[in-house]
Amino acid sequence: MENISTLIAKDLLKIKAVFFRPEEPFTWASGIKSPVYCDNRLTLTAPEVRNDVENALAETIRREYPAAEVLMGTSTAGIAHAAITGHILGLPMGYVRSGSKDHGRQNQIEGKLEKGQKVVVVEDLISTGGSVIEVVNVLREAGAEVLGIVSIFTYGMQKGLDRLAAADVKNVSLTCFDVIAQVAADEKYIRPEDIARLIAFRDNPSDESWIGGKK
Repeated sequence: MENISTLIAKDLLKIKAVFFRPEEPFTWASGIKSPVYCDNRLTLTAPEVRNDVENALAETIRREYPAAEVLMGTSTAGIAHAAITGHILGLPMGYVRSGSKDHGRQNQIEGKLEKGQKVVVVEDLISTGGSVIEVVNVLREAGAEVLGIVSIFTYGMQKGLDRLAAADVKNVSLTCFDVIAQVAADEKYIRPEDIARLIAFRDNPSDESWIGGKK
């Protein structure tokens, strides 16, 4: 039976939620050239893939965080996944804004959250980890006990791993960059020799020597 990591990798590649283009790199807002484009929001408009993702998130939470009492999505990409997974598990959900509202009750945390409640954060993808750790910190400041994070996809970048470790927070992803790169080669989305170039990018995004097949 196919493992979840491989299944989700195939799903994401099929709908181009994760799309590799090593010969024509994308340019990030930071100016860094990247061989990969990620938009896991596309899973929401692909019902079969969405079903795989949400059931896998639910199973991961059951297995890794059985004491979970509330799910909190990251804004905005994690909100729908937290809602659907919460429905599957019969758990309440909410989400954390990137900043407090400037009107009404000026909430940053949307949804009911009691001090001491055990929370799992739902994220779509993790690169350097900065945004999801901000969410963890907001929840902790509100008195929640953050059990950890579930995410659909992680790059496994060292900066992200270091930040998660420093924040003392666990993340469990459904699939990762290495698995998706291998599946992309197996499924002929990319050439087998491109795998090393993709891993070189992941290990040091600011070093562009992988472009043009130099690595």
